[in-house]
Amino acid sequence: MAGSRPIRTPKELLAQHLIQEDQVAAITDVAKRYALSITPAMRSRIVELDDPVARQFVPTEDELTSLPEEREDPIGDDPFTPVKGVTHRYPDRVLLKPVLVCPVYCRFCFRREVVGPGDSMLKESQLAAALDYIRSHPEIWEVIFTGGDPFIMSPDRLRPILRALDGIEHVKVIRFHTRVPVVDPDRVTEDLVEALTMDTPVWVVVHTNHSQEIGDGARRALRLLAGSGIPLVSQTVLLKGVNDTPEALEDLFRTLIVNRVKPYYLHHGDLAVGTSHFRTTIKEGQALARSLRGRVSGLCQPTYVLDIPGGHGKVPIGPTYLNGNGTVTDPWGIAHTYPPKTTED
Repeated sequence: MAGSRPIRTPKELLAQHLIQEDQVAAITDVAKRYALSITPAMRSRIVELDDPVARQFVPTEDELTSLPEEREDPIGDDPFTPVKGVTHRYPDRVLLKPVLVCPVYCRFCFRREVVGPGDSMLKESQLAAALDYIRSHPEIWEVIFTGGDPFIMSPDRLRPILRALDGIEHVKVIRFHTRVPVVDPDRVTEDLVEALTMDTPVWVVVHTNHSQEIGDGARRALRLLAGSGIPLVSQTVLLKGVNDTPEALEDLFRTLIVNRVKPYYLHHGDLAVGTSHFRTTIKEGQALARSLRGRVSGLCQPTYVLDIPGGHGKVPIGPTYLNGNGTVTDPWGIAHTYPPKTTED
């Protein structure tokens, strides 16, 4: 039975029957390094100890294993941080990270070295400097709230930041990356929706990896956001043992579309320290992406992407259907000829 507060310690995991007694020592070592939190909403979605929800949020001893290629900053945020809380990798958009706390901590998180309790909020002076940076760079067309999870902030904390951005002429789009509508849906309130409603359009990217995560609370939260006119898209991480089957991905993407969320990105797992047990190969990911083509509606098709380690950007790595011999392969694997050049009138 899920409690009324998040699970935050190995002892609480044991009390909730999510780990065994002989695992407590190892999980304590994991928790000393990486933050731990499981919301009541996610505890209620865990049916078995090793199911797709449990694997995402319950720590395991595997996290203590690191590989030489893994990195503390796998996507290279640090070199592109002109002021604290801002990452400016692409010319026309910046990440704004006002908070480094999450309602849950994914065991595969690419920012697992920096999120969690501690110095987790930008100070007022740091936030002012971040907003000044955005004001002084007219090439910035989009501001993307991330973190941590920006929806963990109260509407009263979000309003002044959003009003400041709304007043910057060259900022045309504001985007939020969040897990909250799924993992802590009670935070999605009319008050939050009101805070997000302004002249500058706000988009919300919902992170979810398996349909089992999406319960009645999540459906209510998504309905409230979508019904208020806020466009919703999703991002999903391809995770071994969680969603690395055609059936799991199909079910997730269909569930999202039914809840008015357009699948946007399917991320290849990042090279975060202690996460090798979650990563598939790119070849496996391409095969899974190919399996969806023709199997489900085009509305259900995300772009399979890789964030190149070292801060070199995100690129699509999905399968190709054009062959080198002048043929194109259809969704069912049959090759068809296509003329290299059409006749011009």
